[in-house]
Amino acid sequence: MIIADARAVYSPEGPFKLTIIERRDLEPHDVLIEIKYAGVCHSDIHTARGDWGPVNYPLVPGHEIAGIVIRVGSEVTKFTVGDRVGVGCMVDSCGECDNCHKGEEQYCLNGMTGTYAAIDRYGQFTQGGYSTHIVVTEDFVLRIPDGIELDVAAPLLCAGITTYSPLRHWEAAPGKRIAVVGLGGLGHMAVKLAHAMGAEVTVLSQTLKKKEDGLGLGADHYYATSDPETFKQLAGSFDLIVNTVSAKIDISAYLSLLATDGTLVNVGAPAEPLSVNVFSLILDRRSFAGSMIGGIRETQEMLDFCAEHRIAPEIEVISANQIDEAWERVLASDVRYRFVIDISTMGNE
Repeated sequence: MIIADARAVYSPEGPFKLTIIERRDLEPHDVLIEIKYAGVCHSDIHTARGDWGPVNYPLVPGHEIAGIVIRVGSEVTKFTVGDRVGVGCMVDSCGECDNCHKGEEQYCLNGMTGTYAAIDRYGQFTQGGYSTHIVVTEDFVLRIPDGIELDVAAPLLCAGITTYSPLRHWEAAPGKRIAVVGLGGLGHMAVKLAHAMGAEVTVLSQTLKKKEDGLGLGADHYYATSDPETFKQLAGSFDLIVNTVSAKIDISAYLSLLATDGTLVNVGAPAEPLSVNVFSLILDRRSFAGSMIGGIRETQEMLDFCAEHRIAPEIEVISANQIDEAWERVLASDVRYRFVIDISTMGNE
């Protein structure tokens, strides 16, 4: 077994504690990665606090992982020691179902294996990137282009692909009018990506306090959803709305902002159910959809796109001792726009 330092929670209330975890010895197609940076995702908090279901503690979260290959299995062909690599929200899938064959491993019909809080093919609970090392089969490792630094690469492995995938699927391009609900970790990436794809981008946020940021990130327009006039003024305006918030909102009100044949896609995942007035869909042939992450092929495409267009998330690098504080700040929307843990501090008391 390979020993790694990690930070784990032992209950929904936390706090994080320094611990040691075991990683499996390398199988022929495995890659051992020394983690340099790990992003903090709102999903980490939802999972650890039991919002999405029962949790097996202790739990090491983290599915935005960037690091360096330090060892490879005997049959690895895709990576060599020294390569700059990343690991996102999944570390395995069946590889045999229709979706896996299509490169949509995130929708594996037999269930993909999450980077943490899942049971892998060896019967072990997976533990995530708030740790110094991880072992992953080469098919679920991404190559980080030279134009992207490792600290900013980490959030791309979730926040980046979570917003890139629906933008590609619903064909963001010049002439498309796209609204992004929320300007947080996901939202600010959606703005940057949609702008780079040539779309006309509008931010819909509760208040105007981040308006200057939003316009600076590439948005063409910025509106406050706390103002009822916004919904009157923008009725029927958008081809696509990407909802990035992980809180309950009035979906029917946002559906009214879609043009005929428009789509509202949810990438934020609130713990509470969302209700929809069906007439909001029927009257203009609108669609209410969901999207998770992308497959491995699409995630690599996203990384290459970001390198080509010089797109990087806005980050605040923290030490491992600051994770508890960072989580509270995420819940208070007090981060612009993604926390990234410097894993070199992992062993510090």
